[in-house]
Amino acid sequence: MKKTIATLIAGLFATAAFAQTPAPAAAPATATPVAVKAEAKADAKDAKFDTKVDAKADVKEAKVATKHAKAKTKHAVKHVAAKAEATKDTTVAADVSASTK
Repeated sequence: MKKTIATLIAGLFATAAFAQTPAPAAAPATATPVAVKAEAKADAKDAKFDTKVDAKADVKEAKVATKHAKAKTKHAVKHVAAKAEATKDTTVAADVSASTK
């Protein structure tokens, strides 16, 4: 039992000493021309995709704006027609009441 406890304590000291050693400095990565070229190609592909997505969003937004403008115009036309009809009815009613007097 004493040997087991001694081994465990020695193991703890060893791991504590090992954990305190500084980590080795990472060597800077040197990019090869092939890697740079591949990265540039991937970036270009991403940019092209982003451009397409933005263009589609712009087209969709323009369609929605057009539909909104058409609906607003249609509503305005109906409103003007209803106002004209109300004015016409008022004028006819006034003519009828004037002719009965």
